[in-house]
Amino acid sequence: MNAYELKQAERKARLEAAADRARNASSMVYTATKQKESVIPFGQPILVGHHSEGRDRNFRKSIDNGFGKAFALSDKAEHYDRRAASVGKGGISSDDPDAIKKLKTQLADAQEVQERMKKVNACVRKNDRPGLEKLGYTEEQVIAFFTKDFAGRIGFPSYQLTNNNANMKRIKDRIAELEKKAERQTKEHAGNGYTYREDTEENRVMFIFDGKPAEEIRKILSSNGFKWSPSREGKPWVRQLTNAGIYAGKLVCEKLDALAE
Repeated sequence: MNAYELKQAERKARLEAAADRARNASSMVYTATKQKESVIPFGQPILVGHHSEGRDRNFRKSIDNGFGKAFALSDKAEHYDRRAASVGKGGISSDDPDAIKKLKTQLADAQEVQERMKKVNACVRKNDRPGLEKLGYTEEQVIAFFTKDFAGRIGFPSYQLTNNNANMKRIKDRIAELEKKAERQTKEHAGNGYTYREDTEENRVMFIFDGKPAEEIRKILSSNGFKWSPSREGKPWVRQLTNAGIYAGKLVCEKLDALAE
């Protein structure tokens, strides 16, 4: 497990722990509220005009609030469960130091699929059923290749090859982009009241300030896609180190320098 994968695993564990805390709190609040509700006899109405009316209404309201809080905590637990389940499911991240290696494996798999589909279609065109069996397909699968679909097509339809070919191009473009990015060097310069850094190790464009930047500066950063990252050293404002991120960083530098004039 590399550093990025470890970070993802830790994030997933934090979300799962948050879900468990919310779920346990929901159970405790629900149980306590049910016990409180049991005090009221079944079907007992509010005695309007009785000296206990106000106290009774407040008591019943606290029960409603208790159930509402329990359900809200349950929803919160489900929210964290969904977030935990989604960790690592968003594809190969550029932050992953093994991204290029993983993308090349992904590309090789897609290329293998493309070649296999071409071989199958060649056999189908020649009505070469033994050829399909040599490729490792069962008798049932061979029959399926010669069974027309809703559009009267047999074998692998052309759109599957087209889509897979487009996917291969996308992967190749990402590999080229990341390989070019890997050649970048960390850059840094000091501005008036800030430090600008293109950090290749963190894969982030950063702005670091001596203290909390003024509201006007924070608005400039936010409007250009930068977010405060208090967990990083120096508590910088960051966005991903891409061509767009570098361009946005230069715009922010120009605006910050103009403010200082």
